[in-house]
Amino acid sequence: MSAQNSDSPHWFTKHAVDAAIKIAVIFMVVIWCFEIIKPFIMPIVWGGIIAITLFPLVAKLSKKSGLSLGRSSALVTVLSLALLLVPAFMFSGALVSGTQDFIGEIQEGTFVIPPPKESVADLPLIGDKLYSFWDKSSTNLDNVIKTHREEIKNLATKGAAVLGGFGMTVLQFVISIIIGGVFITNTKGASDVCHKIAVRLAGSYGAEFSALSVATVRSVVQGVIGVAFIQSILSGIGMGLVGVPATGIWMLAVLILAIVQLPPILVLAPIIAYVFSVESSSVAIMFMVWAILVSASDAFLKPMLMGRGVDIPMLIILLGAIGGMMMSGIVGLFVGAVVMGLGYKLFIAWIDNEPSNVSQDDTVDTEVK
Repeated sequence: MSAQNSDSPHWFTKHAVDAAIKIAVIFMVVIWCFEIIKPFIMPIVWGGIIAITLFPLVAKLSKKSGLSLGRSSALVTVLSLALLLVPAFMFSGALVSGTQDFIGEIQEGTFVIPPPKESVADLPLIGDKLYSFWDKSSTNLDNVIKTHREEIKNLATKGAAVLGGFGMTVLQFVISIIIGGVFITNTKGASDVCHKIAVRLAGSYGAEFSALSVATVRSVVQGVIGVAFIQSILSGIGMGLVGVPATGIWMLAVLILAIVQLPPILVLAPIIAYVFSVESSSVAIMFMVWAILVSASDAFLKPMLMGRGVDIPMLIILLGAIGGMMMSGIVGLFVGAVVMGLGYKLFIAWIDNEPSNVSQDDTVDTEVK
């Protein structure tokens, strides 16, 4: 007995050092794995969101066409990539050719800016300055370029940086869509892993939280991002019909505003003023009515697309979208809104649950309505 007691400190020290080394090694491996996977975290998260959103469509296509789930997933993935890449290539091609034509006309001296209408001067706040600058540009463009050479140079530099960021964003979306397709193809394995993780983290509430997570992701994607896409496309149709320059950029601005839950009219109002200055009154009035309808369309689109019981406060979506964009660019704008919405719903579900009143069997069998 005395020998065992005398060996106790040595035994404790030996096992404590052994445990510390094991913990340190595990910690190092986890950190190492995290650093390796860090560049792919956002595409993987967005890929999971895409998979959750598109799975009902893939399952329905597989059932109606008789194709396997893998082939249906591949078909939807290819179509999604086409919907992303075709407009991106068209936009890039039009931008490059337009820039080359613009530079060529400037160098040859054939570029002409039409004089402004008198109504431009009547615009509130910026009317006089805009009219003066526009008038000078239409009569003596060379002098305006020489006067504002530095500002134009800085603007061109920022524009090139934005284009580079646009290319990286498209690449991230391509990677995310492919990852989403892989997740859908292996949906049973991915679902089982997620379910086990949820149960491991939340115990008896894991199954309920897992189902709630799926419902929230689909709701936010359809009700927030889906509505934003619809408003962006409708805005682009209206601007394209009246010949608004740089329609693609304005569509992107409308998309961003709609995602952060701000009315698209903030972007469309200056464009309405521009259309009134260059088009006839009847055309301008029709475009104004169209822009107002597009801006107000979320009032009936969101109830149609968002699921019941998963409404999320505007502030949560706003913080998620802006924070995600600051962290990871345009992709973060989408992911941040969804992840914050999901986190909010899980937090509310967690604080609303009362373990003393809910049995384990009742919780596991709970379905999200």
